[in-house]
Amino acid sequence: MESQQTPSAGYAEVHVVAASPEVARRVAEVLRHCFAAGEQRSYPAGDEGGTRLEITVDTTRAAEPARSWLESSRWTGHTDREPGRD
Repeated sequence: MESQQTPSAGYAEVHVVAASPEVARRVAEVLRHCFAAGEQRSYPAGDEGGTRLEITVDTTRAAEPARSWLESSRWTGHTDREPGRD
């Protein structure tokens, strides 16, 4: 079931759809190397097979390389620029 609730400030709900559970787990593993993360949840992706994985990450507790990327991409509030664009 898809969550309709917005995560708390600093958190992101990540949804991965992959051809196999192993591929989805690899993506979750990479996310865990960059961010503190909660328990992952996986479900069948549909009639064609595959896996849907959901994981909540805490962007306030980012590890390298995500920390440096997040710090360099912070939006300064200028209305003529989007976050991460120079």
